[in-house]
Amino acid sequence: QVDLAESGGGSVQAGGSLRLSCAASSSNSFMAWFRQSPGKEREGVAAIYTGTATTYYADPVKGRFTISQDNANNTLYLQMNSLKPEDTAMYYCAADQRLRLLFNRRFLFANEYTYWGQGTQVTVSS
Repeated sequence: QVDLAESGGGSVQAGGSLRLSCAASSSNSFMAWFRQSPGKEREGVAAIYTGTATTYYADPVKGRFTISQDNANNTLYLQMNSLKPEDTAMYYCAADQRLRLLFNRRFLFANEYTYWGQGTQVTVSS
């Protein structure tokens, strides 16, 4: 069992920045950020293979968001810049200890991750 705890959400104006953190109770092979707005499906935002720090991003956030890790402290980050109102959502941290993502490459599919945090709300106003 891996416990995940997100923090860092809040309310900002469009164009602003936020940094999300996710503290994990143990190491994982893959970690990712997902988001979900009311009435919408959960969508992948960014993922990282912790072994090599290789990152993967969804098209809507490329160039604006950066996923990173602190392996020594089992902490995941998401730096979000140039925020837009459409980025408003509950953001979830996810983790998986298996390596199958290296083969199926479904890095931003929610059903590939076993462990989930409770989420942190991000609200961007125009």
